[in-house]
Amino acid sequence: MFKKIIIILLLIIASPFILALFVADSYHVEREVEIEQPLEQVFSYIKLLKNQSNYSTWAQMDPAMEAEYRGEDGTVGFVSAWRSKHPEVGVGEQEIIKIDENKRIDFELRFKEPFQSTDPAYMITESTLNGTKVKWGFNGHMDYPMNLMLLLMDFEQMLGDDLQVGLDNLKEVLEHPVE
Repeated sequence: MFKKIIIILLLIIASPFILALFVADSYHVEREVEIEQPLEQVFSYIKLLKNQSNYSTWAQMDPAMEAEYRGEDGTVGFVSAWRSKHPEVGVGEQEIIKIDENKRIDFELRFKEPFQSTDPAYMITESTLNGTKVKWGFNGHMDYPMNLMLLLMDFEQMLGDDLQVGLDNLKEVLEHPVE
């Protein structure tokens, strides 16, 4: 009888780890907005990482966030680093790794606190009849067994909402500049 209880307890303890073997370990989030401004103007603004403090949800969560910049903004190799005590902002840095002028910017996000992760992100611009469509995307990865959190939390919705707020802020900044 004691042996059966031990086996049942071990199975209960092991079941989340077994389940995590069958859960996806990555996710993709992308949101978009249309901005009534010419593509060149929009792209010139978003390729400068320092401008993210004017529209990014995360930058606006902590006005006391410390920022550090390395390199020439708007060029490959430029790094924007941040340090915040706000738990949703944490510590990390973002580097421009590729620019396809007036089309796409690729970033590498390196999170250091509250967790460590390196993930790709991007912004894509396309001309439309009324201006410019901007897509902001992020690819995330969670190592085993932390990937089990993908079952428990809707990262696509949570991060997607933050991206959409940032894009809506960007639209406001570019369509209604403060004079």
